[in-house]
Amino acid sequence: MPGYAPQVAKQSGSPLPPLSVDRTSPVPLYFQLAQQLEAAVENGTLPPGTLLGNEIELATRLGLSRPTVRQAIQSLVDKGLLVRRRGVGTQVVHSRVRRPLELSSLYDDLEAAGRRPATRVLANRLEPATAPVAAALGVPEGTDVHYLERLRTAYGEPMAYLRNHLPAGLLGPDEPDTGRLETTGLYRMLRSAALTLHSARQSIGARAATPEEAALLDEQEGAPLLTMERTTYDDTGRAVEHGSHLYRAARYSFELQLMVRP
Repeated sequence: MPGYAPQVAKQSGSPLPPLSVDRTSPVPLYFQLAQQLEAAVENGTLPPGTLLGNEIELATRLGLSRPTVRQAIQSLVDKGLLVRRRGVGTQVVHSRVRRPLELSSLYDDLEAAGRRPATRVLANRLEPATAPVAAALGVPEGTDVHYLERLRTAYGEPMAYLRNHLPAGLLGPDEPDTGRLETTGLYRMLRSAALTLHSARQSIGARAATPEEAALLDEQEGAPLLTMERTTYDDTGRAVEHGSHLYRAARYSFELQLMVRP
C-alpha cells in the first residue's frame, strides 16, 4: 500500500528479533506475531532458554494489545515451543524436530540438528517373535528375535519411545550392547556390522497416549502422539529391523515433498 510502513517493534536490548505486523492485512495480528516468533525459534534466533518477558512487557514493546500478545504466546505454548514460568515470564523451550521422510535414524537427525541426543535403554533381550513381528522380519512365529526398548531424549527432554525387533545374531554373537545403544543410534550399529541399509516400508499415524506412555514421555494422559511403524531391508532384500515408535506431537513432525503427476 503506498505510503504504508508495517509497524516494527522497538526492541532495544531485547533478545527478540525484529518483528513487525501489518494492520492492513486480513491475517489476524496474533497470528502474524506467532508466525514470526515460531520462525525465530525454529531457525535458532531464539535458542532454548531465551526469556521473552511477560505479556505486559511484550505488548508494550511490540505496540500491541495484551490480549493479542497473549493469544500469540498461547498458540506457541500449545505447540510446545514456549512455556510460561511463574515469576520468570515466557521462555523458549525447544523447537520441533522436523524429520524428512527418508531412511535415517532419529539419533542421526537429532545430532545433525545439534540437539544432543541421548538414550535410556529400557529393555534389551531375546524373546519369541509374535505373529506380526515374524511376518515383518520374515521368520517363523516363535523364533527368537532381539527386542530393544529405548527412550530417546534431546537436551534431557523425552522425544520418542522406540521399540525395535531384530533377527537374532544379526549384530554378531554379542548382540546389541546396552552401553553402545546408550551412546549411538541403532542404524549406526547396523552399518558398523557391515550391513548396507537399502530401503524401508513405513506407515505413520497418530493416537492418544496411554498412562504408561504419558509418564515416559512427560505428557498428559491422552495427549496426541505420532506413531511410526517401519521395516528396514538391506541390499539383499533381507529384513534387518522392525520398529514401532511413538513421538511427542508437540516436539516432532514428519515432512515429505509431494510432486504433481504429469
